[in-house]
Amino acid sequence: MKIFALTLLASIAVTPALAQDLVANGRYQAVLGDCAGCHTAPGGKPLAGGTILETPFGKIAVPNITPDRETGLGNWTEADFRRAMREGVSPGGKRLYPAMPYPAYARMPDADISALWAYLKTVQPVRQAVEPNLLPFPYNIRALMVGWNWLHPSLAGFAAVPGKSAEWNRGAYLVTGPGHCDACHTAKTFLGADRATALTGASLQGWFAPEITDAKPHGIGSWSIDDIVAYLKSGWNRHAAATGPMVEVVENSTSQMTDTDLKAIAVYLKDQPAGAVTRTANALPASDPAMRAGAKLYRDNCVGCHGWDGKGERLIFPPLAGNAILLQPSAESLMRVVLEGAQAAGTKSAPTAPAMPSFAWKLDDGEVAALLTHIRNSWGNEAAPVSAASVAKIRANLRGR
Repeated sequence: MKIFALTLLASIAVTPALAQDLVANGRYQAVLGDCAGCHTAPGGKPLAGGTILETPFGKIAVPNITPDRETGLGNWTEADFRRAMREGVSPGGKRLYPAMPYPAYARMPDADISALWAYLKTVQPVRQAVEPNLLPFPYNIRALMVGWNWLHPSLAGFAAVPGKSAEWNRGAYLVTGPGHCDACHTAKTFLGADRATALTGASLQGWFAPEITDAKPHGIGSWSIDDIVAYLKSGWNRHAAATGPMVEVVENSTSQMTDTDLKAIAVYLKDQPAGAVTRTANALPASDPAMRAGAKLYRDNCVGCHGWDGKGERLIFPPLAGNAILLQPSAESLMRVVLEGAQAAGTKSAPTAPAMPSFAWKLDDGEVAALLTHIRNSWGNEAAPVSAASVAKIRANLRGR
């Protein structure tokens, strides 16, 4: 009878309907973890790797995670995959760098990791060899990660916070676990670990990931729960539009999440306390020389899209007035957008994906600085002025890419 029961259970485990459900769940886990965002290079095959990540320690190429036996995960077992996800160790004891956010993925339960593995096995195999380690000495020595892992151990799993709602805890799990929002929005120590001031903004890959706590005006304190859901679902809301790396996050991940999960994320973020921010000087008066120069530049280059009042046009031109992304302590992302141009996310609920052209050919460093100083201190905005030297630095970095 015992043998019969085990045989029956085994047959149930491989029922096509159950297998299909497992793969579907795994596909959703890949959405939650934004696997495509890193492991699919621009113009490349899905999950075949090759994307170059710029870290404070150098460049890392993202590996191939298709089931190709020679260049992907085709020879891995599920146990190998689980250890990589939880401990940052691949077969043969090869240490992974935390650019692969295994400290966050360690919070995922076994069932979800198993489902993700089942899904990855169904992906089209792609033969594409990738050498991930492009770091300079001594960071290219993977054995150093033994010490890093000892200093920054992965968590055993997600523990619900007593007294908080199931919705809040689901949001906490998604933000700190598979969604790994800390990876971009939390500043890092000199060893590359997260600082204690979570989600208060950080420079990464030439952009400034803004504060996403309930802070005002530089966080999302002025956003409602519905505003957050709209932004994650479409890339737009009445306050801002996604730009830079967040476009990829919206397109590949958050726009494909369920409304229930998006609301849970919003509930959690709205409950996060603001970080300690040193207040800058009051808004510059319109009579300031930089403000006067910036106002003229805005009139000549920006007013046609963003309007005299800085309110923009819904789903076409993002608002500038009261835009928390413009009010961050760092203007790094703003300078990059003006110099490089940008394109909004294209999603099912906002498919237009309008673009902004580059102004690098037209405006010099001082003009970009004056323009952004004007924008950051008009229509009720209040933020530190931008210097020509900081624009020159961003311009030089873009030329060297």
